[in-house]
Amino acid sequence: MKGCKDFKSYVMRIVIIDDEESVRRSLSKIILQELDDAEIVAEAGDVQTGVDVLKNYSPDLLLLDIQLPDGTGFDLLGKVNQFDFKLIFITAFEEYAIKAFKFSALDYLLKPFDPDEVSKALARVKEAIDLEDTQLKLNAFLSNIQNISSEVKKIVLRTSESIHLVNVQDIMHCQSDGNYTNIYLHGGKKLIVSRTLKEFEQMLEPYGFFRLHQSHLMNLNYLDHFNREREHVVLKNDTSLPVSSRKKDQLLKIFKDL
Repeated sequence: MKGCKDFKSYVMRIVIIDDEESVRRSLSKIILQELDDAEIVAEAGDVQTGVDVLKNYSPDLLLLDIQLPDGTGFDLLGKVNQFDFKLIFITAFEEYAIKAFKFSALDYLLKPFDPDEVSKALARVKEAIDLEDTQLKLNAFLSNIQNISSEVKKIVLRTSESIHLVNVQDIMHCQSDGNYTNIYLHGGKKLIVSRTLKEFEQMLEPYGFFRLHQSHLMNLNYLDHFNREREHVVLKNDTSLPVSSRKKDQLLKIFKDL
């Protein structure tokens, strides 16, 4: 499968689709400075030309602007029946859309470009994510962006073995394990994800999650009671989680407001 090939053995073929020539030129310069094994095989400035370029050049990586003169990057992807390339969006979207990107784990670059961020995005691409990963992330992003005011959000969680598309409200609690986080789902399933608890706190706090301890983040929807003697919260599945002393008053206030 092309999507699983080892980039160390190949020249990475890259296509850039953006309606601003200066943007394409800037990105090309950064990419060629960062990667010895990369080639910009084609560029395009609109949806229709971009579709033709993708069909003719079969890239390994597509950097795609969301806003194009004759449509959007999503329109372009809809015209490509099947794709086996990695995908990085170029965007100047507002903060709410950036959150949708983070939940889906799709990569994106904000205009104007920070060379360090471009470098990091390219490094992530070279970790070689498989085809299902790219398609699933895109589906999660489109679901979130189309239902931006909805309570139900979908988040992509990638473990060492597989990738999972999970409803945020199915997450009961998260536990820190160094640079990893243990995700506990309703129903008893546990996922180990290579992201810090701080990252999950930033994403999930607006959706009813509370950081009750240095090592624990919980979904308040599953809160059952607070054990004052042990200073633990107990979830609806009888899971007991410690509460730090500095979070205790804030948690008790939440109880009063519920």
